[in-house]
Amino acid sequence: MKYAIEPKPWEETIAALDAAGFERTALSDASFLIYTGDGTDFPDPLPDNIGFVQIPSAGVDHVLGAMKDSSVPWSNAAGVYDNTVAESTIALLLAQLHAHRRVNGTFDSYADMEAHTSYLYEDKTVAIIGAGGIGKRLITMLSGFGPRIIAVNRSGNPVEGADETHPISQVEKVWPKADYFVLIAPLTPETRHMVDAEAFKQMPEHAVVVNVGRGPLIKTEDLVAALEAGEIAGAALDVTDPEPLPEDHPLWQDKRVVITPHIANTQRSVREKIGAHTVKVAKAFAAGEQLPTLVDPKAGY
Repeated sequence: MKYAIEPKPWEETIAALDAAGFERTALSDASFLIYTGDGTDFPDPLPDNIGFVQIPSAGVDHVLGAMKDSSVPWSNAAGVYDNTVAESTIALLLAQLHAHRRVNGTFDSYADMEAHTSYLYEDKTVAIIGAGGIGKRLITMLSGFGPRIIAVNRSGNPVEGADETHPISQVEKVWPKADYFVLIAPLTPETRHMVDAEAFKQMPEHAVVVNVGRGPLIKTEDLVAALEAGEIAGAALDVTDPEPLPEDHPLWQDKRVVITPHIANTQRSVREKIGAHTVKVAKAFAAGEQLPTLVDPKAGY
């Protein structure tokens, strides 16, 4: 089967497909497209010979417009990066709890760090907002620390390893109940700015919010206001809104906030893993089966 990879021809991805017997070709001659762009350079129109589109991310908000305008099925990378993102989430949370932003290059930072350090194992509750594949893996990784887990998902059906589960439609019930909040939900009209001024006011003053999902899950100006008012203790952000944050944005200077440059899953990891995943998807397509990571454009994931 022939494939096209545009606009960025990732060598690691190409090597995985070629090793599996697929042949790279021009878009006009391909059976499927691996789209590596940001949504602004999607082929318009998409040639009729393309049977499906594979994207290398789990989130689809950046291509949702193109997806709704096309008639072919789309496949995302749901489940492919569960381990890397879950591990990065724990790293972010611990960096904030252990006050790593307060390291000043000398031992003089000891008193400041001690005053602002807390520990995950001390009878804490972690709420995971968006308890899909990454969230479930995170629950497993967190188990060694022993926190109580609240899971939030679309259905409200019980999540293995969680002490309680709530549907996303009732997420407001969760804000007063946890110490730490991890955001991994997809960005949809329903989840945009779900963490706003009202949500922060309901959280305990020692709360920490971790965002490894999408920047606009948090209303940024409300986060700044909540920190200034002492309504929460801090945040750890791998994604922001806007992204990147302007150099003069107050969150950069706030020692209660840890920010990483959207690197919970590195581009190297993406390039290395998406090839093998696409092979599985393409084989399912060739066999006339449903794509294993088929996206629902109406749901937005």
